[in-house]
Amino acid sequence: MPTYYLYKKIITGMPTLRLELTTPPTDDNRPVFVSGNFCQWFPDVERFRMRLIRPGKYELELPSDLTARAPLEYKYTRGSWDSVELDQSGEAVPNRISRRQTGTRRDVVPHWRWYGLPFNPAFLPKVSLVSDAFEMPQLNRNRRIRVLLPYDYDASDTRYPVLYLNDGQNLFGEGSAFGNWTIDQKLAVLAHRHHRKLIIVAVDHGESERIAEFLPYNTRLADGQGRPFLDFIVHTLKPHIDAQYRTLPERSHTGMGGSSMGGLISVYAGLLHPATFGRLMIFSPSLWAAPKVYSDALRFSYHEPTKVYLYGGKQESKYMVPAIQRLQESLLRKGHKQPQIHLSVDPRGKHNENRWGREFPQAVEWLFF
Repeated sequence: MPTYYLYKKIITGMPTLRLELTTPPTDDNRPVFVSGNFCQWFPDVERFRMRLIRPGKYELELPSDLTARAPLEYKYTRGSWDSVELDQSGEAVPNRISRRQTGTRRDVVPHWRWYGLPFNPAFLPKVSLVSDAFEMPQLNRNRRIRVLLPYDYDASDTRYPVLYLNDGQNLFGEGSAFGNWTIDQKLAVLAHRHHRKLIIVAVDHGESERIAEFLPYNTRLADGQGRPFLDFIVHTLKPHIDAQYRTLPERSHTGMGGSSMGGLISVYAGLLHPATFGRLMIFSPSLWAAPKVYSDALRFSYHEPTKVYLYGGKQESKYMVPAIQRLQESLLRKGHKQPQIHLSVDPRGKHNENRWGREFPQAVEWLFF
């Protein structure tokens, strides 16, 4: 359709479909386009360039004869498929579908591809090695500890919340044989929104000692070393981190998280040390390994609010989702200050690092921001 005819239909008041787009306002000044089955999926057709209303707010009107082809399929771009819309985790999204021909449709784009990458490399965190062999006096062994600092850490005097994460080998960089959360890339996605910054303390697991360190009690699996492990985090590692980096040390700004067995010990971090950890990121916890967790959770009570992000996938096992639901019910059963819990159930979620990495950004935003 000729451009003049498109605008004639809009100006003369003929029926149109109005697209309103909201996206986090950033320093990204690239224009926004709508591409779809009405323009052969070209990503930068000028007549489908959206009008900037105010920072983070765009609009475009499509004439009804263009939208009459049901269903309407479309996506938002910033001028190329190397700059297409992404979800809040920096992952690809399916085509948007609308069967409306007139009226207003409101959409949100939380993030954009950056010239072919799912993140802007300028926002990657600064990785700092605390020690290759940090002493753990409670367990009479050593451990590699690394921190991920906001990309602009050295350019400011800002203090940041802190999240301690277990299984540091699986979180970023080369990862491990089990996979990689790619939290460095996810933190770059969050940092693009300017106010989603925190310090991550990555604590490597103990290889052959991993199961024992993440068990709070003696079980058929191992003699539990979870309590001295948590004592190490609380009484040795955290004081060192707070002294060396610009942290917000209060419990309301301090979290612990992990997945599988690392998720189990993170539950106990909140139960045993509520004065230290006010934020818990619990992904696919191995609750089966310590069934006493439910009775311990029933007794949990603390005078200040605690936030708990619980995630589980239906494809992990038939027990995972019922187990985290039972944990949620146990935590909410008693206490004059009940924890605030977000339960995230993924119908297609499997027990792997890739899925935990996808969940990581929204868990961080809910827990800390």
